[in-house]
Amino acid sequence: MRRRTFLFSALASGLAVISARAQTAWPVRTARFIVPFAAGSALDVPTRMIADRLVAELGATFVIENHSGAGGAIGVQLVVQAEPDGGTFLVTSSSVASLPALRPNLGFDPEHDLLPVSMICDVPSALLVRADSRLTSVPQLIAEARAKPGRLTYGSGGVGSSNHLAGASFATLAGVELLHVPYRGTSAVLNGLYGGDIDLMFAPTLDVLGLVKQGALRALAVTMPERVPAMPDVPAIAEFVPGYVVSNWFAIFAPAKLSLDLRARLVKALALMRDWPELQARFAAGAAIARLDGPEPLTKQLTEDTTRWAALIKKLGIKAE
Repeated sequence: MRRRTFLFSALASGLAVISARAQTAWPVRTARFIVPFAAGSALDVPTRMIADRLVAELGATFVIENHSGAGGAIGVQLVVQAEPDGGTFLVTSSSVASLPALRPNLGFDPEHDLLPVSMICDVPSALLVRADSRLTSVPQLIAEARAKPGRLTYGSGGVGSSNHLAGASFATLAGVELLHVPYRGTSAVLNGLYGGDIDLMFAPTLDVLGLVKQGALRALAVTMPERVPAMPDVPAIAEFVPGYVVSNWFAIFAPAKLSLDLRARLVKALALMRDWPELQARFAAGAAIARLDGPEPLTKQLTEDTTRWAALIKKLGIKAE
């Protein structure tokens, strides 16, 4: 009798464990991280590291899919239209905040049709010139631009890209006229800079810090409000142009109707990675700063940047290609 009671008790305990696991299992076995840019962007490495780590934390496989086009709008739309079942998430940059102003006929609004999950990291941009450029400082650049309006050129990955807006914001606040030269992607801009076709560019430090340290490029300044620890000798543009700040960030969003319970579980899993040495090392190598601090800071930043870029885009009459 005791043996039978023991067996029933063990069976009941086993079923309880299985039931608990079933209740906490991620609702899909394979989930997608949609990256709205071509493979090889600065987003790829941290996204892949996070995806690999989430397998252990949530018990689901997270795969990365790159869907580029229309300045990121194509990839964002895939997530907006996806089922809110925990199977699809967006991993994007701060450029998502400029989409509504650049493309008024999007058919969706990132602030209302996406659910903020968490920032991944802050990423400074650097104002870059060739290693042998005559331009050696921001004050010198501003002086030359004022003496020769429209003669100095800067490249970006396309009209309305985050680096285009960084340059446009700089020119506006510094009171100078720079000529924008759009390319298709950061690699093409770098080739243009190396070849002498343009004078300067803005680019995320995750893409270019290695080139700066190798001496292939010279960083005149960074776009954050203060100097960044990984580049202590490089001033912030704000030291010469008061009020200038362009905060690039990478973040994760979900379809708007994802359950708050699932979001909370993903946020908790991401927070556990904040001090993960491998991820910290990857961010440090590119002067990025880990966030993984949940939805509230991301919601606030998205609103602020959407308002800010809309005003600049309207003022300058910038239209998407």
